[in-house]
Amino acid sequence: MPKRFVISGGGTGGHIFPAISIAQALQMQLADAEFHFVGAIGKMEMNKVPEAGFPILGLPIRGLNRTQPLKNLTLPWALLKSVWKANVFLRDWKPDAAIGVGGFASAALGLAALQRRIPLFIQEQNAFAGKTNSMLGKYATKIFVAHPGMERFFPATKIEQSGNPVRAVFETPPPPASTARLSFGLLPEKPTILITGGSLGAGAINAAVEAALEGWVNQGCQLIWQTGERQFQHYQHHHRSGCVWVSAFIPDMRMAYAAADMAISRAGAMAIAELMAMKVPSILVPLPTAAEDHQTYNALSLSKQNAAIHLPENQVRENLESATLNLLKDEVGRAHMRKALQDSFQSGAANKIASSIIQSINA
Repeated sequence: MPKRFVISGGGTGGHIFPAISIAQALQMQLADAEFHFVGAIGKMEMNKVPEAGFPILGLPIRGLNRTQPLKNLTLPWALLKSVWKANVFLRDWKPDAAIGVGGFASAALGLAALQRRIPLFIQEQNAFAGKTNSMLGKYATKIFVAHPGMERFFPATKIEQSGNPVRAVFETPPPPASTARLSFGLLPEKPTILITGGSLGAGAINAAVEAALEGWVNQGCQLIWQTGERQFQHYQHHHRSGCVWVSAFIPDMRMAYAAADMAISRAGAMAIAELMAMKVPSILVPLPTAAEDHQTYNALSLSKQNAAIHLPENQVRENLESATLNLLKDEVGRAHMRKALQDSFQSGAANKIASSIIQSINA
């Protein structure tokens, strides 16, 4: 019989895309394998997973509402209902393994899998483990991590250093920087700064970029600036042909990384993984309200390896312009950063995880 895998993780692209990458790697290694995802109703995985070609079951699970605390009174019921629904699905579908990559739905699936004694595998993307993964980790068969020092969250004997799965395109040789810059309508030889705050945008980064823009341009720099959909209208007037490319989103991130001498970015796990894969020196500005402040831990993990510069959000308005110019002028420093990124990045993470899971369930 073909092997069956149920996979859960969502709420953000940082959970969804690693989950899809692991499924695709398992698919490559076991051509007849069958897959089913579990997600949270109303979250982005309910669209992104079917777009990748996999079926998904929606659960009524949700997270804490920090602005309307009274709505949290029904959370225990939502969790119990989600665990029951996941349990029924596992009973009927009978998977060989469950894989959780974090997020609310992963909690329900993980608890149901443990109740049914289905081997549970966890992938943790961040340097500070999320609550769901921390809770389930002590019962998991294996835990795949991307950062050193994760023994403080998980049993050391279960940890495997795999790295974070990135889309395969980021592990292929990039085009020349000049070619990539021309694709954005920029000059081929000018120093280029990439700014990305994620699909929704990063307000503090955008405001600091706007304040620093003229100083950078006067110093001979050009920009690829992703504002995010919510803030594009406010900043689109800064678009200048041949100098400043501004858009709500970047359709080809590989080309943007290839064009950049350096990047200014949030410190989400997948943003960091892509920067590492493409060896792009960066200034990381963590989102301070991220769960468990995990983005700060991610940024600190890279800065301790001299692979990035950590700039806290409360300092970004004052220091972003000078920090960026200093990094652009420091060719030796950027070369050292690229070397540190190369040394830290673990290529083929999805394939490593898939191979380990298959070996474990076949043992």
